[in-house]
Amino acid sequence: MNGGEIIAQLLKKHGVEYMFTLCGGHISPIFVGAKNCGIQVIDTRHEANAVFAADATARLTGKIGVAAVTAGPGVTNTITAIKNAQMAQSPVLLLGGAAATVLKGRGSLQDIEQLSVMQSITKWCVSVKKVKDFVPVINKAISIALEGTPGPVFVECPIDLLYEESLVKEWYLAGNKKDASLSDKAIYWYLNRHVQAVFDGVKSIDIRADIVPAQKATHNSSHIKSIKKAIEKSEKPLILIGSGSLNNAQHAESLAASVNKMGIPVYLSGMARGLLGRHNLLQKRHNRKQALKQADLIILAGVPCDFRLDYGRHLSKKATFISIKGNKIDLFKNKSPDIAVHANPALFLNEVADKIDKKNKWKEWIDSLDISDNEKEINIAEQATEKTNLINPIELFRTLDNLLPENTTLVADGGDFVATASYTLKPRHPLSWLDPGVFGTLGVGGGFALGAKLCNAKDEVWIIYGDGSSAFSIAEIDTMVRHKLPAIILIGNDASWSQIARDQLDILKDDVATVLAYSNYEKIGEAFGAKGKTVKTLEEFVKAVKEAQQSVKEGIPYVINALIGKSDFRKGSISM
Repeated sequence: MNGGEIIAQLLKKHGVEYMFTLCGGHISPIFVGAKNCGIQVIDTRHEANAVFAADATARLTGKIGVAAVTAGPGVTNTITAIKNAQMAQSPVLLLGGAAATVLKGRGSLQDIEQLSVMQSITKWCVSVKKVKDFVPVINKAISIALEGTPGPVFVECPIDLLYEESLVKEWYLAGNKKDASLSDKAIYWYLNRHVQAVFDGVKSIDIRADIVPAQKATHNSSHIKSIKKAIEKSEKPLILIGSGSLNNAQHAESLAASVNKMGIPVYLSGMARGLLGRHNLLQKRHNRKQALKQADLIILAGVPCDFRLDYGRHLSKKATFISIKGNKIDLFKNKSPDIAVHANPALFLNEVADKIDKKNKWKEWIDSLDISDNEKEINIAEQATEKTNLINPIELFRTLDNLLPENTTLVADGGDFVATASYTLKPRHPLSWLDPGVFGTLGVGGGFALGAKLCNAKDEVWIIYGDGSSAFSIAEIDTMVRHKLPAIILIGNDASWSQIARDQLDILKDDVATVLAYSNYEKIGEAFGAKGKTVKTLEEFVKAVKEAQQSVKEGIPYVINALIGKSDFRKGSISM
């Protein structure tokens, strides 16, 4: 049994169902072993997308997501995706190939110092020294990735630990030993000893998956009493629930039930979008800043006080501020809470909900928020009717929202176009909205869609791309076709990096580096075996949506290249 097979069998015992990779000789035994033991291997067209796909499966299942990449540039190609997983608190195991143990630092192919590169963007990184160490090291890596605040881990797997001992000996000890010089014989002796040490104990390996402890609540009864008292005293309470409350997917349904039980109006962001479905009366969608200024109690559950809340300045100074975070660093970021709870937000709110006696006391407050919400909806509807030279993007999304089935997963990858979607599209169910998170990474679309389709096989998976962001991962249409993981790809094409261009033109009076072309993106899809079309009117768009929905039922991805008009809907939205 080679090292790759040992890794694969261990991952199988940990319940891993999918491995994402881009092939490389350094790591071939890992993904071959994975296939042979029943793990579905999805080979992507870029290493970053392999990690994004693993990230998506982790978010949607609460289990470890796994990617395997080759040494050197294979590993460095994942840096942005791994950093994104770190900031999004996703448990991802990255297996990276490496030079043979005896050749480290001697100039072998793709040999670089990988641990120093990965150290600052992972919870833990390690290089395996002996074949027998794969089991304890990977068990530890998975445990670290999942415990506490989840995050990515990196395990470096040298090539000579992954192949059979007999083959490794051939590599190391090739040559005519009979006629070897004394110095060569000394080298042969050393290499033979090294191989023996590397493979020592292989026959006695026990491939056993350690039990990963379930996440437990870390709060105490005083926290519950304090927050119960604050809630029941409040006349205008507000909860903001973000991705940090959903990084353990198994708690999503119970969290939704708890929010409904408490009866407090709520704003959802990031991975929490869709938590309450699309028709819940407690959820408010618009004028959040105004609501935060009016509230007398604000609970941030898995939401940091970062740029999205103007570093805490959106929160009323008169309000009681409660912060509930699994990540201790985020707990006090930029604004000190009146009550700080270092705990998993979902588990904590589940317990709080059982203690609250709401008695419908917030009806007047909720009604006022509804009026504000409705006023914004009317304003958006008016903007949707404004004539543009091509399709009005607001009207496009308002139309699309009525065409999406309940079993829909939305993958958001872009700037201006995607932000417009966030105002108008209503995610259908918990864990049905995937966006990069606080890092604001472009390029997640292809990988996220692959992971989403594997986890939510019955869902209609949509990628909402800006024309700029689409180029980062559009080649994954090839992966969708080959592995029968079809998605509908909607590209908002205004031939511009609009989120940057709008303010750049206004402030600097120059559009340099922001201009694109009205490219035929659907042709790229067709080249990979997908279907698609360009649409210039709303009528053409509606027809294309229906064609796309039929196409994915037949297992074929579909690209809608929607030519959209310029809009000032998000003017002044640039963030710092």
